[in-house]
Amino acid sequence: MREVTASGPQLASAIDALRLTLHVLAATIWVGGQLTVAGLLPTVRGLGGGAAKAIASAFGRIQWPAYVVLLITGVWNVFADHVGHASSTWIAVLVAKIAVVLVAGLAAYLHQRAKKRVGLAVGGAVTALASVAALVLGVVLAG
Repeated sequence: MREVTASGPQLASAIDALRLTLHVLAATIWVGGQLTVAGLLPTVRGLGGGAAKAIASAFGRIQWPAYVVLLITGVWNVFADHVGHASSTWIAVLVAKIAVVLVAGLAAYLHQRAKKRVGLAVGGAVTALASVAALVLGVVLAG
């Protein structure tokens, strides 16, 4: 965690900047990409039968690596900033965030494998809601 001194807040170290940049970049892909694809789907469906599936498949190629980067940098964030001096409230919010991150990943996995329209819709909705919840909880944890 960055220290605040009498002269004001201090800049992040290079390694902290790298860790946080990777985490935020991966979150923009994971969460922002889902919202972007969802917004484009009505237009994409009008392009033909396989267009939506092709777009979803292409997004999956960057979505899953971003999810892995989020998991790795999320663990790194916790150990870099908070081990040993986190409050019980902060830990409770962290546990909630971990739960919604896992729900988002599982829902995205199931969404990609759904064969029926209802499975696609439910999987996509749960993925998006859990992903946005994880984003909000991450902001809360950052202080």
